[in-house]
Amino acid sequence: MKRRLPLLISLAGVCALAGAGTAAGATPDASNPLVIAVEGPQSGGQASNGRDQLRGAQLAARQANSRGGVLGRKVVVYAADDRGESSLARSVARRVINRGIRFVVGPFNSSVGLQNLSLFRSNRVLPVWNTSDDATQGAGATVQPMNSQIAPVEARYIIGTGAKSVAMLVDETANGAFTTGMADRLTRRLEAAGVAVTRVAYDPPDSNPDGSLQVSAGFFTNLVNEALASSPDLVYASSYFPEGVKIAKALSAAGESPKCLMGLANVDNAFVSGTTLAEAQRCEFVGTPAAGQLPPARAYVQQYRRAFKTRPGVWGPFYYDSAKTLFAAIERAGNVRYGSVGAAIRRTRNLGGATGPITIARNTGYRTNVPVFILRVNDKQRFVIAS
Repeated sequence: MKRRLPLLISLAGVCALAGAGTAAGATPDASNPLVIAVEGPQSGGQASNGRDQLRGAQLAARQANSRGGVLGRKVVVYAADDRGESSLARSVARRVINRGIRFVVGPFNSSVGLQNLSLFRSNRVLPVWNTSDDATQGAGATVQPMNSQIAPVEARYIIGTGAKSVAMLVDETANGAFTTGMADRLTRRLEAAGVAVTRVAYDPPDSNPDGSLQVSAGFFTNLVNEALASSPDLVYASSYFPEGVKIAKALSAAGESPKCLMGLANVDNAFVSGTTLAEAQRCEFVGTPAAGQLPPARAYVQQYRRAFKTRPGVWGPFYYDSAKTLFAAIERAGNVRYGSVGAAIRRTRNLGGATGPITIARNTGYRTNVPVFILRVNDKQRFVIAS
């Protein structure tokens, strides 16, 4: 997906977020704040994700500051907007690096992380990455599920349906590293189990300034018809939610069969707001439900709603947990040095989080207990765990 709008970095938001992050009665060292960058698609087609992520990290900073900060220092959040575009990844990283920021929560999009995570690491900026492509691993840690942890869940579901043939609709654009990687991993698992896979790759047109797609009425209809031409038992959409909405509409118009599974990047409140109930319920999904459906997130949901006067989404809890994991590691390390905090974050064991308890594997930095489920959309148009 090619988007050519100018980069927006929210420096103006730093002061506002910092002010919001300090509770009455807290006495952190405001003269020497601890600044963390929060990177994600805070504008553009995936802005609903990015804003939710930013709020999640902001809430964690606010709570840390209410307890006196981290190592006695007030936490300040620097909002780094990459629009989910790989072409902006390195310039975003350089702006973070040039400001002397030592830690980054994010990025979210794997195509972005493939471009800039190595730049962060080589400049001693420690990431708590939220990308899922296994090629983005390295120093730091993640609380997000990685591709190699998601693909087995998808494969078990598809094989469990009895499907013998699958048609895949795959975003293979420059910004589609995650969607391409997921399709590759799932294909290998399905073919090893004797399931035939037909792949239909697509490159959606440029987006409009508001993030909506510049697409003819028949673009996704033709795409779905091409996938259905092989008479598959199941259609799998490895897409991001703006395109997933169009795919769901085309599938719904084509009829009630075959079965459909939407990949993790479609799980977003904007998906259900962009579809009718029937269209949203045409498929099942792999991913994590919105915070309100996760029992460990009950307190997070209440605090989020009080702070931001809106309902939390799917990915904000992961950024909240990422920031909490980082703050706890800094406290354990007793300093903000790259190596010390990097080692401490990989000693995370059973840290309570909105997405459940968090344990990090020392050798990979991966979360060992990832919350990945098969989901459906209920009659209230919310993602819930399928029975």
